[in-house]
Amino acid sequence: MTHNTGLTPKFQPELTPPLEELEAQERRLVFRQFTHEDAWALGSLLVELARERQAPVAVDIRRAGQQLFHAALPGSTPDNDAWIDRKRRVVERYGSASYLVGARFRAKGSTFEESSRLDPDEYAAHGGSFPITVEGVGVVGTVTVSGLPQLQDHRFVVEALEEFLSKDR
Repeated sequence: MTHNTGLTPKFQPELTPPLEELEAQERRLVFRQFTHEDAWALGSLLVELARERQAPVAVDIRRAGQQLFHAALPGSTPDNDAWIDRKRRVVERYGSASYLVGARFRAKGSTFEESSRLDPDEYAAHGGSFPITVEGVGVVGTVTVSGLPQLQDHRFVVEALEEFLSKDR
């Protein structure tokens, strides 16, 4: 029996992608190097895509603890910067995308907040922060977006990384 929720499919919550798909994104989205110029170009691409979509997001890119790029688009708020910090800390601690970390906890029948033993005011395993991984080096930084629902934040970052890295290959 199906229940009519009164929502069109466009407004129904999206299902979490399988862990395998999220993990494959991390294996695939790897840089040869990551310079200050790369941070600027990737950040600029994210801003361009956000402007095209009128997405009210903030964008942050860091390498080795240094903020290399930050932009706050119309409609974003200081709360987005706080979310960026919380999601970024998850990537820095776990070495994986913030959305993937949350999905791994959910796959075990729990939540990040219940089981990580980390302060939820400091850490958020919500979508939108992705590790910047360099071949032969490992995770060197983060790219983070905040302002959309968490799966959309995650997909937005992945889309920009795919576009950016396709030009480098």
